[in-house]
Amino acid sequence: MNQTARKISDNYRRAVDRVADAAVNANRDPQSVTIVGVTKYVEPELAEALFQAGCHHLGESRPQVLLAKQEALSDLPIHWHMIGHLQRNKVKRAISNLALVHSLDSIRLAEAIDAAANEQGLTVPVLLEVNISGDDAKHGFQPGELSGQANELQQYKHLRVQGLMGMAGLSADESNVRSQFRMLRELRDSLNEVHPMEAGWSELSMGMSGDFELAIAEGATLVRIGSMLFEGVL
Repeated sequence: MNQTARKISDNYRRAVDRVADAAVNANRDPQSVTIVGVTKYVEPELAEALFQAGCHHLGESRPQVLLAKQEALSDLPIHWHMIGHLQRNKVKRAISNLALVHSLDSIRLAEAIDAAANEQGLTVPVLLEVNISGDDAKHGFQPGELSGQANELQQYKHLRVQGLMGMAGLSADESNVRSQFRMLRELRDSLNEVHPMEAGWSELSMGMSGDFELAIAEGATLVRIGSMLFEGVL
């Protein structure tokens, strides 16, 4: 193992330990939280080193970069996650080999994914992105409108809605971050009662390198960690 791979492995082990500690502190099973290693800023060689360190779920934000890394690392059994905004004109190529789309943010995008999945004979697992921070620059469904839109989403037979995704506001303090994550969990729980889905609304994708411990305390099942995994490398 070279020095770079060793550093990435050490970073990943520290992240695993912090995730486990946060889960235990919240009276949760550490196995209930999955780390999605965000590789959007690194070359395929570093993404491979992260996989070899034990992080088998990798996330990309841009379809073209996702496709390039999938091709470069096609011999590895990586679970690829699309975590960034997905434009409708990129859907056909992007959905063919994904474990999960975190960023279904509109009915129009749902329609495009469903149509492309129908053509390709796929069922695409998705999370509904919710704008929990109220930031106008962020994508996502509005919390107060999601119940009605969730009902509409049930008509798309090639989508499998598994839960929600959200990002806390960048300028929010710790109490506000926790409040935003709590709101997402409570919205998920409410939707699970009112609009039961086959997958059971089981997933909550929230928390990144700077706030994933707060997210785990509020029920995150998927945390998207990038920068801390490549500290000392980039």
